[in-house]
Amino acid sequence: MRTVANLHDRTDPAELRRVYGCFPSGVAAICALNEKGAPTGMAVSSFTPVSLDPPLVSVCMQNASATWPALRRARRLGVSVLAEAQDAVALSLASRTGDRFAGLNWAVTGEGAVLLDEASAWLECALDTEHMAGDHTVALLRVLSLAGDPARQPLVFHGSRFRGLTG
Repeated sequence: MRTVANLHDRTDPAELRRVYGCFPSGVAAICALNEKGAPTGMAVSSFTPVSLDPPLVSVCMQNASATWPALRRARRLGVSVLAEAQDAVALSLASRTGDRFAGLNWAVTGEGAVLLDEASAWLECALDTEHMAGDHTVALLRVLSLAGDPARQPLVFHGSRFRGLTG
């Protein structure tokens, strides 16, 4: 048996962020039309398929998010799994200032879910449940319709930067 060396007792936020960054994750956009009919959305790197029956996915947002309160009121949410060349889209949707949708190409479903062009997958969802989890909210979304293009490589977030898949 071998013992793991160099573990830290620290769980301060900077160390947690650094260590969590060792785990690669896909990048998704959660978007919908707001009450005024304008697109609103955010980028998340905590999108996870959860269940096939019923069809559920999860996303996590900081409790301090100013965007999630508007999105959670939407009748339908669009989830766009961003493709490898969409790092600028992710940065735009993560911006704290300006028009997040400036220069982005998007479509809206009949129910108000906003889906981004050129993503690798799209899901139209409805909020199922929310769970408080420390400084984040975990939202379970029920998948109502979907499409995908497995040939389109996904955007990956790893080591605090966007990357593509190789190999």
